[in-house]
Amino acid sequence: MDWGSLQAILGGVNKHSTSIGKIWLTVLFIFRIMILVVAAERVWGDEQQDFVCNTLQPGCRNVCYDHFFPISHIRLWALQLIFVSTPALLVAMHVAYTRHEKKRRFRNGEKIDIEELKNEKIHIRGPLWWTYTSSIFFRIIFEAVFMYVFYYMYDGYQMPRLVKCDAWPCPNVVDCFVSRPTEKTTFTIFMLAVSGICMTLNLAEFSRMSCPEKALVPTKEQGITNTVSASEAGQKQRVLVKSGKKGFFGRNFQILEKTGSLQHVSYSL
Repeated sequence: MDWGSLQAILGGVNKHSTSIGKIWLTVLFIFRIMILVVAAERVWGDEQQDFVCNTLQPGCRNVCYDHFFPISHIRLWALQLIFVSTPALLVAMHVAYTRHEKKRRFRNGEKIDIEELKNEKIHIRGPLWWTYTSSIFFRIIFEAVFMYVFYYMYDGYQMPRLVKCDAWPCPNVVDCFVSRPTEKTTFTIFMLAVSGICMTLNLAEFSRMSCPEKALVPTKEQGITNTVSASEAGQKQRVLVKSGKKGFFGRNFQILEKTGSLQHVSYSL
């Protein structure tokens, strides 16, 4: 499997994610994909070759290995990463479609915010909000399902040192020994712990996106427009505040106040 291609695709999803989503992608890259590519494949590379049974009966060792390990840990983790990553790719496809539709409407003469089109700033709202929230929900489901599959398929999360097999064509109950069981148990617990961390991040992001005030989230940090309250002569009125970035540490704010005549007041934070 070409993990580099998957990492490149998911890297493009990063700019369309919330702050919690960016943390989830970082954990996915560093603690799951990198560990799976660099270390786990070497640990499980000799699992069937070094699965030794105390019998010379032809086919007995292969049948016993298939009985206790129907799917290799490394391949099940790879399948889990594919399922968990697919919802994020659907969000990227939806964003690309939304951007394409805005450009098409702009070419047809409709009024479109040029700055938003130029900056490629897409807000998570409307149909995109449903796509993004649904992707988080399915990521949680996939993580939980695969953690249960691991427990059910391997009868726990600990790799045994010795297994007893009486499957045909073994002549009797034979003893089979697993290579490097302690190291494999350590990797299994580590990958399951990271999976639990990812599930926790997904639950936090799902709760955040479910709140009505969090429904509108810009996917790219740009200047934003808000309204604030101002008091003049004992009366409150609504004023328009336009903010733009100023260097790294602060923003410039320009306030338009009505005091009988229009007057501009600017200050910095």
